[in-house]
Amino acid sequence: MERSYEAATALALKAVGPLAAHLDRYVTSLIDKQYVVDVVYVKARRLLAFDGWLATQRLVLGELCEVDVEEYQQRSRRRCGDIRTGTRHRELCDLTQFLHFLRVQGVCEPARSNATPAEGVAAAFEHYLRHQQGLANPSVERYKTTAWQFLTERFDGGEVDLRALRPVDAIEFIQRQAKRMQPQSLKNIVNGLRSFLRYAEFRGEVTAGLVFAVPSVASWASTPQLPRGISPEHAQRALDSCDLGTAVGLRDRAVLLLLARLGLRAHEIIALQLHDIDWNTGQLQVRGKGRRDGLLPVPIDVGEAIAAYLKRGRPASIDRHVFLRSIAPIRGLMEGSYAIGTIVRDALKRAKVDAPHRGSHQFRHALAVRMLQGGASLPEIGEVLRHRSPQTTSIYARVDLISLRSLAPAWPGGAQ
Repeated sequence: MERSYEAATALALKAVGPLAAHLDRYVTSLIDKQYVVDVVYVKARRLLAFDGWLATQRLVLGELCEVDVEEYQQRSRRRCGDIRTGTRHRELCDLTQFLHFLRVQGVCEPARSNATPAEGVAAAFEHYLRHQQGLANPSVERYKTTAWQFLTERFDGGEVDLRALRPVDAIEFIQRQAKRMQPQSLKNIVNGLRSFLRYAEFRGEVTAGLVFAVPSVASWASTPQLPRGISPEHAQRALDSCDLGTAVGLRDRAVLLLLARLGLRAHEIIALQLHDIDWNTGQLQVRGKGRRDGLLPVPIDVGEAIAAYLKRGRPASIDRHVFLRSIAPIRGLMEGSYAIGTIVRDALKRAKVDAPHRGSHQFRHALAVRMLQGGASLPEIGEVLRHRSPQTTSIYARVDLISLRSLAPAWPGGAQ
């Protein structure tokens, strides 16, 4: 049979086992997500075979789980003999993906959790940080990992009793981490542990004030470090490296301009929705850190780049995110992913730019420096970058070295 979307749908309709009522909808969802024809056809063929095996086992579909998938693969291996490892792995991925689809639809029971008690508490802490505090994903992951490690070490992987925590537990934990970490990394651990203890105190599960037992980190280095931004010349070369004849090039140029002209954070670009752009007023609604939304004016070149991507580069999709993946499944860039950082790194590599960093934040720093050198005040810079604290913006005062030199007193006995 010639491979086509129609042929894949026809295969799905041949199912007569437990999957008969769901396989057609699944194939349709793959087509909607713009998987290529060959991929959809092969997935449908494998799932049709799986359906036939399920029919012989008389399994209740609602109880289908990973154990059944593994049993099917073992039986298939015995019958078919040697099969390439790559083929076997792709079959497992296809079956697991379909099982996830059934769970999302509410057809199968959720996956059984084998989480340890410490992982369960850390997961609840993660939910609090993400949905109540609105922290950025990198911070959420760091704090969650710190909480999990602290609880695992304190309770030896067993049951967690937060009421049993004492100041010495926090002190000894930080002391152990200090033996293997540099001061800046250790500060992240300290911040994460303090955040977790505040959360536990808020829930009434630890002694009030326990957070004050977490030691501070002494550091005599220049803290914070001078922000290092990409130079205007290098930023322009990165922009020019985008191939505007391709959908990916149109998308990447629009993303880079949002970084360079508006100083958006990576997660703010990922979160952009189509309705966030007001084309009539030329404004962009940004969902910042800590659930702080703001309106920013859209420069002409930024607006033109976004419009070009929407008209000629963005795949057709029901997903409302502005920027989408370029390969199936077609959907918005994953929250917490390194998609924006990858776009930046690829652009710098194409432009043969040896930048101080490879991440996206260097464009944000560069914007602040250009504003400062152009005469903008620190409060104005803080407003554009949407800083919550003036102290955060104050680091840029140390960047304008020419102005700072005029404030330095002459060295006693030195040249006047």
